[in-house]
Amino acid sequence: MDEQRTDPAPVGHDATRVDISERRGPAGGPGAAVAALVGSLGLVGLGIWLIAAFPTYGWVASTVLFVVAMGPWTGLTVISPGETRVVQLFGRYVGTMRGQGFGITIPLTMRHNVSVRVRNFETTELKVNDADGNPVNIAAIVVWQVADTAKATFAVEDYQNFVHVQSESALRHVAMSHPYDRPDAGTETLRGATDLVSQEIATEVAARVAVAGVEVVEARISNLAYAPEIAQAMLQRQQAGAIIAAREQIVTGAVSMVTDALSRLEEGGIVALDDERRAAMVSNLLVVLCGDSRATPVLNTGTLYS
Repeated sequence: MDEQRTDPAPVGHDATRVDISERRGPAGGPGAAVAALVGSLGLVGLGIWLIAAFPTYGWVASTVLFVVAMGPWTGLTVISPGETRVVQLFGRYVGTMRGQGFGITIPLTMRHNVSVRVRNFETTELKVNDADGNPVNIAAIVVWQVADTAKATFAVEDYQNFVHVQSESALRHVAMSHPYDRPDAGTETLRGATDLVSQEIATEVAARVAVAGVEVVEARISNLAYAPEIAQAMLQRQQAGAIIAAREQIVTGAVSMVTDALSRLEEGGIVALDDERRAAMVSNLLVVLCGDSRATPVLNTGTLYS
């Protein structure tokens, strides 16, 4: 009898995730914090008095009072600009403190510092194959900040490393979907459509790091070049393309100049040219205008036919 086969565990978007979002945590203002601080100092003073009044046994009670008054579980905290406190009570997420300065929250809580300042980093230089299969070295600068402190703390293991890895993955994917360079008009290339490619990188990175509560401010390509093993060959191809384009422009200009010269000669009645003389003049003018070296004039003492 065949054993019954079970479906594998779900992966991707169907897998289990930490379903959590940031909410404002219970916090008191500076007034409540100062009152709590005064109470803690009163407990410290009471402990000192107990030690002085009862030298033998007073230190036991004073130690308890010191721990209660000055321990990290008192709820007192100081928050600098650009920082937050993610508050947990016995492992449960209570909320996030976003106020600045001296404040107080629920006693016996753990508080994790999460910065919401704008940060940036440059990815390592990646070697990828572009859409034409050519190896390309590429790197980008990603500007980002934490938007949801709860997701950044609990949804992923290490949100900073998560952003770095996902940024490189998105950069690799975008670089593989475009050619490095192509002479065809309208083709979106890595070198020719830098702004568009940068926007694609920012959009894809933002989609990948949203699960960590991170927003992408900007992404820009910081380094882009052919891999060293094909750089010389690609340089020769670019030089050949530039030479061909220059030749096309020279020929177009030369034809225009020859046409204009013949028209003026005929309109002014300066010389009458039959088809054979016209062809000879066109040939000579094109050689002079399109040649790389200086033309050497030849004095003809006879006629075209002798």
